[in-house]
Amino acid sequence: MIFPKYKNSIVTAASGIRWLRQILSASLVTVAIAFSLILFTGTPPALATLTDDRFDGTIYALYAGNGSLVPPKVKITDSFKRHKPVLLVFYTDDSRDSKQYAIVVSQLQQYYGREADFLPTLIDSLPPEPSPKVTEPSHYYEGFVPQTVILDQSGKVVFNEKGQIPFEQVDDAFRKVFDLLPRENSVALKRRVVNELNVELSNQ
Repeated sequence: MIFPKYKNSIVTAASGIRWLRQILSASLVTVAIAFSLILFTGTPPALATLTDDRFDGTIYALYAGNGSLVPPKVKITDSFKRHKPVLLVFYTDDSRDSKQYAIVVSQLQQYYGREADFLPTLIDSLPPEPSPKVTEPSHYYEGFVPQTVILDQSGKVVFNEKGQIPFEQVDDAFRKVFDLLPRENSVALKRRVVNELNVELSNQ
């Protein structure tokens, strides 16, 4: 039983509690909306683009569609032991030139990936000073990206260029390494005639 003199106090207290709950709910909704606006409008869109120096991720997976190139599966030491040519490409993931050149490197791998070892090398992984050892990538790095170096079967540097190199220029260097016919005389990748036999370089 509620005495009449306390009835109004109880009703007033109940109304106050409901009012506080409404204010609290409205405040929580406001905070949630504000947080969402900050989260979604304050963060720049992560759109992959070839035309800037912004980091978007691993460029060989994003732009070249060839994530198998990185990290390299072998080391220069392994290539020397097997007498296989090496293609070293120095790059960074936040370089416009490196992004665009990654496509060329992937195209080259389609033709020469079975006969040569491809070693795209992230310069962030290199030591501050070049190594004196010819089996270390830093031995060949000259402070520029992209930089392309080809070592022949004997480990000799036969190609060393900086910047975005056309496919044809690197292809010409590989043709000399593998003793192939010049491009204008060979649509397919074919070795020079030896003992009246053409030995085809696999591009499968």
